[in-house]
Amino acid sequence: MSRVVVTGRIPETAIEKLRAEHDVHAWTGSESIGREELLHRVAGADAVVSLLTERIDAELLDAAGPQLKVVANVAVGYDNIDVPACTERGIVATNTPGVLTEATADIAMGLVLMATRRLGEGERLIRSRQAWKWGMFFLLGSSLQGKTLGVVGMGGIGQATARRAKAFGMDIVYQSRSELDPVIAAELGARRVDLEELLTVSDVVSLHCPYGPATHHLIGAEQLAAMKSSAFLVNTARGPIVDETALASALREGVIAGAGLDVFEREPQVHPALLDLENAVLVPHLGSATVETRTAMAMLAADNALAVLSGEQPPAPIN
Repeated sequence: MSRVVVTGRIPETAIEKLRAEHDVHAWTGSESIGREELLHRVAGADAVVSLLTERIDAELLDAAGPQLKVVANVAVGYDNIDVPACTERGIVATNTPGVLTEATADIAMGLVLMATRRLGEGERLIRSRQAWKWGMFFLLGSSLQGKTLGVVGMGGIGQATARRAKAFGMDIVYQSRSELDPVIAAELGARRVDLEELLTVSDVVSLHCPYGPATHHLIGAEQLAAMKSSAFLVNTARGPIVDETALASALREGVIAGAGLDVFEREPQVHPALLDLENAVLVPHLGSATVETRTAMAMLAADNALAVLSGEQPPAPIN
C-alpha cells in the first residue's frame, strides 16, 4: 500500500475511496494545516492530495522525498503548485477541471445580479433595521437586457457564464487565447475582441482566465479607466488578476459603477477599502461551494491519485 497524504478536509467519500487501496493520512483540523506540520506529514508520501490553501513548492516536494509520484490538487486552478518543480522531479500534477464549471458560473451570474441590482445594499438596509419606504428612485439598479457581457477567458466556466447571460438577454463579446468553436460561438452569438475593445464596449466584465505571471493585475487602474462609468466588474477566477487597490479607488471615485468579487488578492484577507464600499459585492470564495460539486472535485482528485499510483494515466493531468 502506498502512503497518501491529504492536506485538508475533503468529503469522506473520497477519503474512503483512497483508503480502500492505500494508507491514507488526512488532515482533519477545522483550520488549514500549518506549514511546518504539512512538511512533517508529507515525508515519505507517495501521493499528496492538496487543497488550494497549501503551497506545493520545491521545499515541500523535497520534504516528501523522491518516492512521491503524484500531487492531486482538489481545484481547477493550480497556481498553488510549482508545476515545473513537479516536472523536474518526475511527479505528476493533476487538477479537477469540468466538475465545477456550472457551480462557478452560477456564482458569477449571481454576482452580476447582486452588483447590477444592488441586492447586497438592499439586504444590509433591511438587516440594519433602518426605516425605509418604497419610492420611484429607491435603490435603482441597472437592467441586463440588451446590455453587453465581456468574458475574459472563454473556457468552460466563461462559456457557461455566457450562456446564463444570454438567457438574460445580454450580448456577448469575449477575449481568449483561441477562437471559440464556431458552433458554440453561433449558439452564444459571441464575438471575439481584444481586451482593450472588450473593456470599452462591455456593461459587465466577467473574469474567467487562469492566473499566472501574464495575468497578474491584468485589471488595474488603466483597464478600469477604459471601462464605462456605468459598467461592473465580476471576478470568480483568482484574486490577483485584479489590482484591488486600483479597484477600490475606481469604485470610490465612480470610475466604474460596481464590482462583484468571489476571490481576493490575499485570501482570506480582503482589502480594507473594499469593505467600506456599498458598490462592492463581496463573497468568500463560494464558486464551487455546493455539496455536489465539492464531492465531485474530491472524487476526481482521488481518481487522479489512484491512477498514477497504479501506473496509469490520470483523468486530468497538468504536466
